[in-house]
Amino acid sequence: QVQLVESGGGLVQPGGSLRLSCAASESIFSLYAMGWYRQVPGKQRELVAIFTSGSRTNYADSVKGRFTISRDNAKNTVYLQMNSLKPEDTAVYYCNAVKVLGSYSRDYWGQGTQVTVSS
Repeated sequence: QVQLVESGGGLVQPGGSLRLSCAASESIFSLYAMGWYRQVPGKQRELVAIFTSGSRTNYADSVKGRFTISRDNAKNTVYLQMNSLKPEDTAVYYCNAVKVLGSYSRDYWGQGTQVTVSS
């Protein structure tokens, strides 16, 4: 069981910045993928940014050039630096980790942290 603890959400004005953190209960190296999704009411959860096997990163087109995913392996923590925030970035942000267990994989989710971009 991988536990994920998120922090860093809040209220910010358009154009502002926030940094989200997600600490995993085990080594990042034991995970196939780790990153961030977001969800607004009435819509499906969508990928924001993620590390996958081999340290590759993948970003949603809507956040490219504004958001940066990074990690601290020693702290088992992944970060999401969000700059030039827009009202449409308002959502609950969820940390996600994928672990391969033999012949199948399992997703783990954090509790979610609210990000609100508003003047």
